[in-house]
Amino acid sequence: MTDHSEPTAEERAAITYLRSPLAIRARCENVLARGVGAGLDHFAIDLDQLDAAAAAVEAVTRAQYPTLAIPVHGRINHFRAGGVDRLATLSAQMDAAGRLPPTEKARALVDLVVVSVLLDAGAGPDWHFHEPATGQRIARSEGLAVASLHAFAAGLFSADKREPWRVDARALVELDADRLGAAFQVGPDNPLVGLEGRAQLMRQLGEALRGGSQWFPGHRPGSLIDSLGALSRDGQVAAAEVLGALLDGLADIWPGRVTLGGVNLGDVWRHPAAGGEGASAGLVPFHKLSQWLAYSLFEPLELAGLTVTQPGALTGLPEYRNGGLLLDAGVLVPRHDGVLRDAHAPGDEVIVEWRALTVALLDRVADAVRERLDKTAAELPLANILEGGTWAAGRKLAAERRGGAPPIRVVSDGTVF
Repeated sequence: MTDHSEPTAEERAAITYLRSPLAIRARCENVLARGVGAGLDHFAIDLDQLDAAAAAVEAVTRAQYPTLAIPVHGRINHFRAGGVDRLATLSAQMDAAGRLPPTEKARALVDLVVVSVLLDAGAGPDWHFHEPATGQRIARSEGLAVASLHAFAAGLFSADKREPWRVDARALVELDADRLGAAFQVGPDNPLVGLEGRAQLMRQLGEALRGGSQWFPGHRPGSLIDSLGALSRDGQVAAAEVLGALLDGLADIWPGRVTLGGVNLGDVWRHPAAGGEGASAGLVPFHKLSQWLAYSLFEPLELAGLTVTQPGALTGLPEYRNGGLLLDAGVLVPRHDGVLRDAHAPGDEVIVEWRALTVALLDRVADAVRERLDKTAAELPLANILEGGTWAAGRKLAAERRGGAPPIRVVSDGTVF
């Protein structure tokens, strides 16, 4: 919260709407519609190049998953970077210390996934994690995943060192940048973008967990299993409900940006082409990290006996790999030199525009990829295409063209991208 005012009924309705996948798609479609009509200031759109983007996605998908058995785009996959099944090792460590019941293991996995995803904003080009046991030098998102897993196993996020494999509110609120940086091997020759912002986000997570949210009754992320289980119908919970629980329960962890009725909206930004009416007019929601977290929780929730339904309700993720794919494939064309030349803040109109177009166009890329792979939307949901996928294709093109750097420079605080 940024103040103590109470939202009006209209503002409460607008907040609920802006937390929905429906609003994300609708507002991003509004920006795309303006762009197709050549009415945007920063990007032109060449829909003829959609097939080139789809071809790039098809190529990396077939290379990585020849049988087309593609997992959901989730953090779990990153824990297996370099072909090492670190989750199996973690499970064995838990068993060696005293066998945990399956539900408690699932809670521990939710704990790990939540902190790992929230620490997953772009690491920057100069950071890496060296894993002593394997000798691997792992950078970017996978490096952050492996580093967070090792920190979790070492008890960095636990208030009881006799039970390291958990995340507790008390441990999080006491976490500072020095301890987090040490766990992530940060130093003068290994700088991590937004380290203080990440530590602050962990402290804010701790405050949210101990704040009495209905979604975290055990004051730990893993207790989300219990609250969603109570919400479920015959063991089924909709993907949009998972996202809604995260956006409601974690609303206060995000840095103050746009507010409505005193409520911090999180990853929601202004753009002149957003459209809408009433209190939500002119606002474009993305909720990138929250959606990435929702996708990443599909597997842990299913291990706990819950079935996540309607995964296609969530949207594509507006981050620099997916957005970079569209730029490098020629679907998005900068309208002025400053787009690629200058460094931009997350709230700058050019970045909001880029992200909105990315969300809207990813749905169209997904349709083209399904056609190429002869799959239906039910057979190949967007969550799997992202993994197959758009993210990997964006990374491949970035590596070929700029040594891995994204096409647009964003000054990150570690809480958006």
